[in-house]
Amino acid sequence: MEKLTKAEEEIMLLLWSLETAFVKEIIEVMPEPKSHYNTVSTIIKILQDKGYVSYKAYGKTYQYYPLVSKDSYFKGNLKPLLKNYFNGSAKQLVSFFIKEKKLSIEELELLISELKKTK
Repeated sequence: MEKLTKAEEEIMLLLWSLETAFVKEIIEVMPEPKSHYNTVSTIIKILQDKGYVSYKAYGKTYQYYPLVSKDSYFKGNLKPLLKNYFNGSAKQLVSFFIKEKKLSIEELELLISELKKTK
């Protein structure tokens, strides 16, 4: 799975939350300052070329939808992160977030609870 640029990822996050959308609808939910219509259209075209997005045509108007799920994208990007920065160890990743105070005790307990459910 090809890695996305920051701009492409931002558009995909919006499209994943909307599920289907016209360019105008994507722009409406963008934070300020909003990108220009042509900029968003260009990014959507790149996402199509990369196989992340497809569309339904309504005359000359296109409604876009993701072909790749958010979970699939996240998993595909998490593996290299683990490998390159944490020696492939999820334990080292969690330890890092605990040390940086980015993971509270409550969140850690929730993770442990989720892990127990998967066993």
